[in-house]
Amino acid sequence: MARYTGPKARVSRRLGTNIWGTKGETIALDKRPYPPGDHGQTRRRGNVSEYLLQLQEKQKARFTYGLGERQFRNIYDEANRSTGVTGENMLQFLERRLDNVVYRSGWAATRPQARQFVSHGHIEVNGKRVNIPSYRVRQGDKVSIRAKARNGVTLQWNIDVLDRSKPAWIDEGSDKYEAVIHQLPLREHIDVPVREQLIVELYSK
Repeated sequence: MARYTGPKARVSRRLGTNIWGTKGETIALDKRPYPPGDHGQTRRRGNVSEYLLQLQEKQKARFTYGLGERQFRNIYDEANRSTGVTGENMLQFLERRLDNVVYRSGWAATRPQARQFVSHGHIEVNGKRVNIPSYRVRQGDKVSIRAKARNGVTLQWNIDVLDRSKPAWIDEGSDKYEAVIHQLPLREHIDVPVREQLIVELYSK
């Protein structure tokens, strides 16, 4: 999958929200709360097409979880085939990605950093090392940081300084280096500012 490596603040300004959760994006949005480009200040946000609104919601979700277009479309197609509400199924699948669980557990400052932790083999699921960021956790799974990685400076800083509380669907295990998926995430547990119904409408055309 092609990973986005361009200017993050520019994307956040275009979509009107802090996508990656970095300080630089917050500063950029505070200083220039309008889209980038020569005509950013004169562009009227209120007078946009339905298609643009749908596209922006898709881009918010895609960049937030770090997916390429094809991978995101595959998740939507799977959600559409599953029983239940398509949009909520899609968000649940995204939340259950292993890199997102690492982020939600407070072990990483951002999702890209969480993906790096997983890719470098620092994470275990049910006692077995998993280095696939897109691995989808299931109810009852125990996710933990490998013993060799627990003394890392970055990890310790994230745990001590960020002090991010786990969402309602994740419990702390026997210590701060473990997390247990005690239930699948519900829509009210997902705080990503995305209107998933607009994404469903976009792909349903």
